[in-house]
Amino acid sequence: MSSDWRRTLGNVRTFIGNSMGGLRGGSNLASWLVAGTLAYFLWIKPSQDLKKEQEQQRAALAAADPYRYVEKRKPIPDPQETGLIYGNKNKTSKPVE
Repeated sequence: MSSDWRRTLGNVRTFIGNSMGGLRGGSNLASWLVAGTLAYFLWIKPSQDLKKEQEQQRAALAAADPYRYVEKRKPIPDPQETGLIYGNKNKTSKPVE
């Protein structure tokens, strides 16, 4: 009975070890550290910097002219006549006679 859970635990450890590339110990930790650092500097940090820069630009525009209209939502693409929908206006075009 006790060998069942030991075998299961061993299988789980083997699966996890193999899924991480088969490396063990310090080399495994170092490779994950390098991969995580690269991912942070190549993907996460640039997107955070871009968002921060866009917020600063919006704040600068708002500070320059506080009464200027700034679009806060994206228009919904409409493949029909007008091209864009900015809400439910319920406008219908009258047929030409």
